Amino acid sequence: MTAITRLTLTDFRNHAHATIATGPGLVVITGDNGAGKTNILDAISLLAPGRGLRSAALSDAARQDGPGGWSVAATLISPQGEVQIGTGTAAAAPERRLVRVNGAAATAAALADWLALVWLTPAMDRLFSESPGSRRRFLDRLVLALHPGHGQRVNRYEAAMRERTRLLTADTPADPVWLAGLEADMADHGAVIAAARAEMVAALAAALAGGDEGPFARPLIALAGNDADHLAARLARGRARDAAAARAIDGPHRADLIVTHAGKAMPAATCSTGEQKALLIAIVLAHAALVAQRSGQPPILLLDEIAAHLDASRRAALFERLSGMGVQAWMTGTDAALFAELAGNRPPAHRFQLIGGQISPG
Repeated sequence: MTAITRLTLTDFRNHAHATIATGPGLVVITGDNGAGKTNILDAISLLAPGRGLRSAALSDAARQDGPGGWSVAATLISPQGEVQIGTGTAAAAPERRLVRVNGAAATAAALADWLALVWLTPAMDRLFSESPGSRRRFLDRLVLALHPGHGQRVNRYEAAMRERTRLLTADTPADPVWLAGLEADMADHGAVIAAARAEMVAALAAALAGGDEGPFARPLIALAGNDADHLAARLARGRARDAAAARAIDGPHRADLIVTHAGKAMPAATCSTGEQKALLIAIVLAHAALVAQRSGQPPILLLDEIAAHLDASRRAALFERLSGMGVQAWMTGTDAALFAELAGNRPPAHRFQLIGGQISPG
């Protein structure tokens, strides 16, 4: 199992300095609203490529009235042994991300070689009712757990797409050779991106199809708009259209994750908030099991306020599933009583309280 055994935050959001020493298994952090529980999960999420669970600017993570920079460091245990990873910014360059692995400078993309993360936050409870982009980013995070280079592919595809749009909408005619090169880049990266997404959705769909409704309902999942076949030629034909729209209308950046409540034959978007959360949990648990089967190492799960809208039977089922999977899961909540079902858990959960900005075992 890959697990965080020590986490240190320095000048990160409301935490001037915080250290949590923990271990494999379930980690529970309780405290009042605004105490900084989500900030701890946000800090962990920045130990993977991307902008973390808040998708915020790097400068926003710096503590108010602090020196301007911030850092997050973690000690991991992994099949390769113990590793030290860290990220942050300097006050002089608040939007330039710094990354270190075992003390050596590294790229943000290199973090994916050491740590796979998947998170659920209250903001995601309505994921199925939001834009396709939100669901696509969620899917890409799932893909990243098995394909560490996926994030770089997506970034390069989107960079080529933005440059193509800039050229198409410029006041002067674009160089067709340069456009063709950008469209070729989009096609090359798009083909790999589309294939990785399709493979993940197919594998998850197969895993979910074999289960019963259970406490979290059974989602049926499919992928739409993920076509990358002959993309360069399609983009070339659509230049005038895309110039008028000021965006690329064709390509795998239009993909969408389609989820249906199997028991009700109902689109997830029309289900209740509680049902949507249950469907999301079912997908995340199936994904963690799939990653463990494929790689031998399940991702670390960040579950913010996960128990708040679950009834007692679903909470107990969730904790039982997480314990049985051998996954490290960081869970937050305002009420310690919501985690009462963990009292007899083996191994015991690591419990912490956050009071007045101070973290203590609890």
